[in-house]
Amino acid sequence: MPGKIVRRLKPEEEEVLRKREELAAIRATLAERELELVDLRSQLAAFEGRYLRHVGTLYAELDEWKARIAELQARLNPSATSKVHAEEAREEARQTYDDAHGKASETRDFTPSPELKRMYREAAKRIHPDFATDAADLERRTRFMAAANHAYEAGDADALQRILDEYEDGAEAVKGEGIGAELIRIIRQISLAKTRVSDIEQELAALRRSEIALLRKQAEKKELEGRDLLAELAATVREQIELAKEQYESLARQEAKPA
Repeated sequence: MPGKIVRRLKPEEEEVLRKREELAAIRATLAERELELVDLRSQLAAFEGRYLRHVGTLYAELDEWKARIAELQARLNPSATSKVHAEEAREEARQTYDDAHGKASETRDFTPSPELKRMYREAAKRIHPDFATDAADLERRTRFMAAANHAYEAGDADALQRILDEYEDGAEAVKGEGIGAELIRIIRQISLAKTRVSDIEQELAALRRSEIALLRKQAEKKELEGRDLLAELAATVREQIELAKEQYESLARQEAKPA
């Protein structure tokens, strides 16, 4: 029986296959890095929310007392310097209050399930804007990716699945392609994805060096020792508030003395 004839792939077809494998690998890497980034952002935001609620509000109270003290001192010892100091202290108190009571303080803990993470990885592989083929595709992918990020951060697996289904079922997702055009498109997608991975790694490094990340790391270390860093910081600030109150009351008594 004669052997079955197998058509050999053309060189460009072999190259497309190799590039498809490379693209699949970089898609997986990019999805992991995107997940890592959104997780870190959410975790740091959640920790910052706890910090602001437990410690930041106390710092706002402390700065309010400092502003009152500075204003009282400016009345007791009027001068251009004391007036400027009082104005600066009041502005700092306003800023601290706004920071402590703003939207960041409302952020709650973020603990995504393994299934939610799996779904996000899949969405990032399929939807990511770096794999766009033209301007219209880029706009569409960007819109869907933003929605996927929002659903993930909200912990809404059903919404994430709906977003992925809507993206896959959309008429815009169907594209015609020849071997040459596909090869060029894949090469560009690989290049864009590698650039995005590099950008994400730099952003991750910067986030890990941020003040809130370092404070979170300290808190985790203290927790292993059975201690609560935020509670300890709060206790220290409360002591400072009591001292500031005493200083203010002392100055208030001076102001109340008859001339």
